[in-house]
Amino acid sequence: MTTAIRAPAVSVVPGLGARVKDAALAAFVAFVLLAPILGMETVPGPDGRLTLDFHFDLVAIGALGVFLGRLALSFALRGRPLARAAAGPLSVFVSRYGNWLGVAGLVFALALPLMPFSSRYVIDVATTLVIYVMLGWGLNIVVGLAGLLDLGYVAFYAVGAYSYALFAKWFGLGFWACLPIAGVLAAVAGILLGFPVLRLRGDYLAIVTLGFGEIIRLVLINWHEVTGGPNGIADIPRPSFFGFPFTRNPGEGEIAFHQLFGLEFSTMHRVVFLYYLALALALVTNLFVLRIRKLPIGRAWEALREDEIACKALGINPTNTKLTAFALGAMFGGFAGSFFATRQGFISPESFTFIESAIILAIVVLGGMGSQIGVVLAAAVIVLLPEIARELETYRMLFFGAAMVLIMIWRPRGLLAHREPTLRLHPRPGGGGS
Repeated sequence: MTTAIRAPAVSVVPGLGARVKDAALAAFVAFVLLAPILGMETVPGPDGRLTLDFHFDLVAIGALGVFLGRLALSFALRGRPLARAAAGPLSVFVSRYGNWLGVAGLVFALALPLMPFSSRYVIDVATTLVIYVMLGWGLNIVVGLAGLLDLGYVAFYAVGAYSYALFAKWFGLGFWACLPIAGVLAAVAGILLGFPVLRLRGDYLAIVTLGFGEIIRLVLINWHEVTGGPNGIADIPRPSFFGFPFTRNPGEGEIAFHQLFGLEFSTMHRVVFLYYLALALALVTNLFVLRIRKLPIGRAWEALREDEIACKALGINPTNTKLTAFALGAMFGGFAGSFFATRQGFISPESFTFIESAIILAIVVLGGMGSQIGVVLAAAVIVLLPEIARELETYRMLFFGAAMVLIMIWRPRGLLAHREPTLRLHPRPGGGGS
């Protein structure tokens, strides 16, 4: 009887020629892609007609930058795979000091409107960031915990927004009365989506959820009698501070917010109130998710994500598990949609396109699957990067895309790829297993 002896795996480090060839290929692809983006620009000609102006010098500079960056990356990795090279101390640091980072972030968020650099622009951007954080935490239930790839999450966002707008305008209900209605209707939409996709996985599930999102958008466009069609819904009632409106001249028998506290009227009062309202909704979402992931249903989501067949063998009902994930994730999307409607005062189908679903999914994936703090970090990157690059004007989104590519090269599994399990089994003091 002979025993086969396997030779140890040898890591082959590419030579200089192979690295240069790989970098040249990447530069060529970049040149082809950048040629129509940076190399051509339509400008008005002398006769008033549009003509093409060529800037292939910028294309050459971009291709050279890709060549040098790819070459430097190959030397930095030295033949190691990206996932192994990306493992750094960030995830370990966050897992060790995550609670303190959360407290520090909360204190900063509460004090933001009082900071010396605070302005309406800063608070508006922060409010947008909080909305995306809330949406990311909601989708994290479906994608990060249950492992169900959902590309139509914006549908629940839209259901919540339109539910709030219609109930507020038709029945005169306030924000706090419309908020649970929007959440329940969005959860019902999540269950309606969950039933047809119970047997689907992976790419097939993603395609069906993408189609569901497009169906909702088309319904909003064509159901003109209810949704207003492409014109949307305007004059959506704004929330008040427990019945005290943010107006300069309140109606008869009403007391405005600034009169209640003896302040001079300012439009910033409403902006700051909406920011704190969004922050409160996001904190409720976070506390709910942190609590429910420690319950049996939360552990069932994580088990479903790891192995559905093993779940069935353990007696876990995958049907109920998937439906609860879709319903609860959709509910928080509905909450975020209702706040979006009351903040904007106007909604239309153009606000709920596929790109919104892609952004929310990118936040979950970039932050690290199942990581709550990772969602916050990723939302900050995706929301703040375009704002930082606003001065670049034409090249703003190009800068944003390049930054996203670099981040995914650096952290291919997300900013916080490592996460401690929700439940850890410890051995008994006297032995005998866990």
